[in-house]
Amino acid sequence: MLASHPVGIAERDLKSTPGESHNRSVNVHNEDPLLSPDPIEQIEQGIARIHADVAADLLKRLHDQAAEFFEQAVLDLLMKMGYGGADGQATRTQLSNDGGIDGFIDQDALGLSRIYVQAKRYALDSSVGRPEIQGFVGALHGQSGPGVFITTSRFSAGAQQYAKSVPTRIVLIDGRRLASLMIHYCVGVQVRQTVKLVEVDEDFFE
Repeated sequence: MLASHPVGIAERDLKSTPGESHNRSVNVHNEDPLLSPDPIEQIEQGIARIHADVAADLLKRLHDQAAEFFEQAVLDLLMKMGYGGADGQATRTQLSNDGGIDGFIDQDALGLSRIYVQAKRYALDSSVGRPEIQGFVGALHGQSGPGVFITTSRFSAGAQQYAKSVPTRIVLIDGRRLASLMIHYCVGVQVRQTVKLVEVDEDFFE
C-alpha cells in the first residue's frame, strides 16, 4: 500500500484493501493533537525569530553609522534603562578630547555617582581584546564610578577575564546583548503589532 500510494493513503484506499473492515472509521489525514505544536509555543518561536532578524539589522545599522551616532544611541539606551539622575540626562564627551571615555551618566538624583561609558563600533565578526579594556580601565583612573564598555562585536576571553580581575567595576556589553537591550527597551525599534491572548475567565462562570 505504501509503495503504491507514495503521497498518502486515503480512507477509500484502505476500504478497498482485502481484509480491511469497511465499518472502521479511519482519519488518516488528521494530525495527532499530541504531536501538534502548542499555539503559545508557536507564537513565542515566531517572536524569537523576528527579534533575531531585528537584532541583526540593528547591529549592522549601528556599525554603519558615525561614531557620534553610536555613542548617543548607547547613552539613550542607558537612559531608557533608568539611568540619568533626576533630570534624565547623559553627557557625551567631545570626540577629539574624550580621554578614552565617550560619555557619562548619573546613577542617582543628586549626581553623586556616575557611570562612565566607552562605546566602540567594531566589525561584527571581530572581537575586543584585553588591550582595549586595559585602556578603558586606565581612562577611569581617578574617576569615582564604574565603567561600561559597549561594542557592536564581542569580547575575547582575555578581555572578559581582565574585566573581572580589576578592582574597578567594569561591565562588558557585546553586540548580542546590546541588540537585546535595545529591543527590550524600545530604542531604535518600534512596536509593529500587539498580539492579545485570551483565556476563559473562571470567575465569570462561578
